[in-house]
Amino acid sequence: QWRVGWLPLGGYVRFAGDDNAASVPDTDDLEALRQDLVRREGEAALGEYFHFKPLWQRAVITAAGPVANFLLAIVVFAGLMMAMGEPLQAARIARVEPNTPAARAGLMPGDVILKGEGRDIKTPDNVKQLIVLRSGVPTDFTIDRGGRILDVVVTPERGNVVDGLGRVQRLGRIGIAFADSPVTFERVGPVAALAGGVARTQEVITTTVFYIGRMLSGRETADQLSGPLGMAQISGELTKQNVQVAPDLGAFARNGLLTILVLVANISVGIGFLNLLPIPVLDGGHLLFYAYEALARRPLAAKVQAAGYRVGLALVLGLMLFATWNDLQRLRVFNLFGGLFS
Repeated sequence: QWRVGWLPLGGYVRFAGDDNAASVPDTDDLEALRQDLVRREGEAALGEYFHFKPLWQRAVITAAGPVANFLLAIVVFAGLMMAMGEPLQAARIARVEPNTPAARAGLMPGDVILKGEGRDIKTPDNVKQLIVLRSGVPTDFTIDRGGRILDVVVTPERGNVVDGLGRVQRLGRIGIAFADSPVTFERVGPVAALAGGVARTQEVITTTVFYIGRMLSGRETADQLSGPLGMAQISGELTKQNVQVAPDLGAFARNGLLTILVLVANISVGIGFLNLLPIPVLDGGHLLFYAYEALARRPLAAKVQAAGYRVGLALVLGLMLFATWNDLQRLRVFNLFGGLFS
């Protein structure tokens, strides 16, 4: 049975046989459900119910949602690489600010950054994405200085950084400006594009895990967490930026489609990652319960599952409220209301 809600935000799946909040009945519930089904529909009907399928099948079904999110992102990234090619732009340093991490590390104008932490640097944006979340973390760079290949260690420091949307944020910086150099696009075939899509999705996941780890250890603030309001703000700012740079309606449509696809891919990765967190209300929580069932040879008690569900729901709602609070602060809503009543 399928149902479309009047507000198409998110989705929910209730499997045949679900009878409690945790969606994972315990041993007693399963036996009662089995007897009821056999009495009403016969022994053969048990195979149609989720909870009587083998454990590995239930785990695969549960993981299918997050996996679908990752597959969507891979397909989008790969499609963009096939349609447009992979952008290549030399990360050539034009200016090094005095008394900054770059200056102290010995970077000089004219240096071309080739690698950062072992990853190939294909555009200056790769360098920016690498350092913004690495304040206080020594970072290895490989540079080309007039034909000589050198290894340099730079430790980013927290400072004001202007992002691509013109917003000023307190993030990691090393104090360099890149030269304007031509951008070329390398066309790739389906196999290379698919590999690139996987690599891009993996990079988003790795960056997310790295950020969460630094946030939990107190080395990074939670300012980067965004909710629906933040996504809407980013979409609006990207649209304005597109209007300013697009020379005609056709270019506006192409740039807009590209922007939307990149945003969809990144959000899809975020949703898939969030759903795999080991929180009982999420898919990762169900997989955690299945892991216990595989080791203990029986499901976790229904009361414990239901309690975990409530705690997980509180955690998810708290995270959503915190992200929304961040969004409201970025939008200066509180300053607006304060001005109205001052």
